[in-house]
This record gives sequence, C-alpha cells and structure tokens, in this order.
Amino acid sequence: MLVLQYLASFYHYVNYETSDPRVNNWLLMETPWPGTAILAFYLMFVLKWGPKLMENRKPVKLDNIIKVYNIVQVFLCLFLFVEGWRLGYLRGYNVLCQPVDYSNNEVPIAIARRVHIYFLVKVIDLLDTVFFVLRKKQNQVSFLHVYHHTGMVMLSWSGVKWFAGGHGVFMGFLNSFVHVVMYYYYFLTSVSPKYKGNVWWKKHITQLQIIQFGLIFLQWFVLAFQPNCDFPKWPLFVLLPQNLFMFALFLDFYYQAYIKKKPVEKVEVQQQKTLRNGEFNDRHNPRFSKTMIDCHDD
Repeated sequence: MLVLQYLASFYHYVNYETSDPRVNNWLLMETPWPGTAILAFYLMFVLKWGPKLMENRKPVKLDNIIKVYNIVQVFLCLFLFVEGWRLGYLRGYNVLCQPVDYSNNEVPIAIARRVHIYFLVKVIDLLDTVFFVLRKKQNQVSFLHVYHHTGMVMLSWSGVKWFAGGHGVFMGFLNSFVHVVMYYYYFLTSVSPKYKGNVWWKKHITQLQIIQFGLIFLQWFVLAFQPNCDFPKWPLFVLLPQNLFMFALFLDFYYQAYIKKKPVEKVEVQQQKTLRNGEFNDRHNPRFSKTMIDCHDD
C-alpha cells in the first residue's frame, strides 16, 4: 500500500504540479493515458492487426485520400514554420538559450498553442504507417519508420506538457520546414507518377533529415554548457541520445539506399550517356526500354 501511495503521489506531482497549468485542459493533454492508448492502438494495428486484416485482401485504393492528406500536411507544417519564425525568432528568441515564458500573456500563449498544434500534427503523422498497411506495403513499415513516429508523438506531448515554448521551439521549427519539403514531394508523387523515379528528390530529403537531427543535437548539446541558462537540463538526458540515435539511423538508411547502391546508379548514368551518343537512337528499341525500366524499378 505504501508503494502504491508513493506511486500515486509521484504521478500527481509529475502530471499536475510540475507541468504547465496552461495546457492541462487542451486536447489529449490532461493525462498521458489518451495519448498512450492511441500509440498502443497504432503499434498493434501496424505491426499485428493490420497485416492480419489485409493478408487475404487486395490493397485498399487510397489515392485521393493520400493526395488530400499530403497537401493538408504541407499547409499545417508551413503554418507552424512561419509561426515559429513570426512569434519566436523575429521577436528575439535565442537559439542557444531560451527559457519558457509560462505567463498568460498573448505571445507566450500563442506559442504554447502552436506547440500543441505541432503535437497534434505528430499524431496525424501516424496515418503514414496506417496507409502503408492498408495498401499492403508492409516492407515500408520498418523499425526506423515506426520508432520515429512513435517517439515523435511521445516527445512532442512531453514538450507541450512541461515546456510549451522556449528552447524546444527550435526542434519543431526546423522539423516543420523539413516536413514541408517532404510532404510536398509526397504530394507530387501522388499526383504524377513521373516524379516517383526522380531519385535525387528523395536523396536530398534524406540529407535534410540528417542535417536536421545533427542541428537539433548540437542545439541541445550547447545548452548543457550554459549553467546560467534558465531552462531545465534534465531533458538533455532524453533528447541528446534520442537525436544521436535518429541521426545514426537516418545516416545508415542513407548509406544503404544511396551509397551502397552506387553501382546501379553508375550503370544508369552510362546508359544515359550512351543514349546521347546515339547508340540507341530508337527510343522504342525493346532492349533499351527494358534496361531503363529495370534500373528505375531496382
């Protein structure tokens, strides 16, 4: 009974006494249980229930839904990026040390609202994986993909609960910019198939993601060496390893997808040079067509 009482007291202290009182009545913010239930359902669906459901079914056609989803994501992320610039960095936010303003003044409340919207966008992001499952693209439901989406929901919820503003705004600000580019690419590929074979688009998006995690890591790392900065240091024990881990995972993905497969890209470049030199003047030559299709489908 003493252990249970201690746990209940600790939960009340962490969830209510140390959290930001301004956000407790906002959607999904009063307690961690609704968000935990969403993540539990998400993980069960994408890893177990969904694949079992689709095992003997044809892929669900979601083309129009995905187009709308992608363009909505572009506008939501663009809004968050612009608002982070307008409410934060144009008003003197310090990238290296920025305490949270917990007052009920107009600008701090507006920033906290945007941080909350950012969290809700991370919840909406979970649909990415749901679409993969329903379209029977289970190979894309990788550890990196699921871990990243799950972790972002948990981190962003924590950010709203305890630090709705301040130093952590940079992470959401930068991530929103990356997602504008990423979801715009997804929108283009959902509208026109000709963009799906455009490898350099995907390559540079991955580079952006790697740079993003590197910059976020550095921003939190610098905070550790500023003893006079009035921003809590304990999030560093979570955020530094997390961003370093994500940096390593995305770097490995980049190596596997774009560097390790370099010989295939060289073959395609050589074929393009050969075409320009006139060896395959007939673009309808069956041997030419099959070779190029094989390279693009690899």
